[in-house]
Amino acid sequence: MQLTSIQGNSQRLDGGAMFGNAPKALWTRWIEPDKRNRIPLACRALLCEENGRRILFEAGIGAFFAPKYKDRYGVVEDEHVLLDSLAELGFGHEDIDIVVLSHLHFDHAGGLLSAFQEDSPPELLFPNAHFIIGREAWSRAIAPHPRDRASFIPLLNQQLSDTNRTILVDSETHPLLGPNFIFHQSHGHTPGLLATEIRTSEGPVLFGSDLIPGMPWMHLPITMGYDRFPELLIEEKRKVLEGLLADGGWMFFVHDADTALAKVATDDRGRFYGAKPMAELRGWPHL
Repeated sequence: MQLTSIQGNSQRLDGGAMFGNAPKALWTRWIEPDKRNRIPLACRALLCEENGRRILFEAGIGAFFAPKYKDRYGVVEDEHVLLDSLAELGFGHEDIDIVVLSHLHFDHAGGLLSAFQEDSPPELLFPNAHFIIGREAWSRAIAPHPRDRASFIPLLNQQLSDTNRTILVDSETHPLLGPNFIFHQSHGHTPGLLATEIRTSEGPVLFGSDLIPGMPWMHLPITMGYDRFPELLIEEKRKVLEGLLADGGWMFFVHDADTALAKVATDDRGRFYGAKPMAELRGWPHL
């Protein structure tokens, strides 16, 4: 089991939206906003290599947006950074066997699509991969609530459905992945979000996606304005963090601009935080 962090296109989003009801005087201690009150965010994927197969967790936001939407949603780069990052490792998107999607918001699934071209719609990439999605998360994507309708990509939903390679799960494990991958379902951010616990020789690693998007959100009261049920999300965070703490586990962060992985720890007041932070992973744990 070897894990590698994969950079995708980065974003800059409003800091107030990212920190919910936390006052600006608090969250600016952690992340400095720009003149438009936006903070830097990664859209980081995780590549897991196990027994000769390659499993990609999420695909970031990608580069599918038309220019006017690219600015609206704070996408920084024009090129498809995820594909470039895979190429630096010697892989193409064709080399991925499985893609696990925690949910289908565009900043986690948009990287499945080819980059924007003026005269043609984006195409679905990863032609040899099976796509694993939570059944409830899929239902939300194809019939969204007005509150988060703009967060989904209808074209992508249809393309995934047409492949006959999309697998919907509602259990803790799936035979395609095997026993080293355990799903924790979360509903505080969006219905049916799959946070995947990966068993490694250094302890469990939780790919938490938007359940805990970065280091500051490990602090239980901190939630995003995008979360549908913040109080429920806090209890979900508490449960998974307590489990990881007991097992000597780690958190992998999708949106933290500076940290990809940190060990779950508590301070002398019992507050969760990330210890031993790592900016990137390259074949971790190292043999």
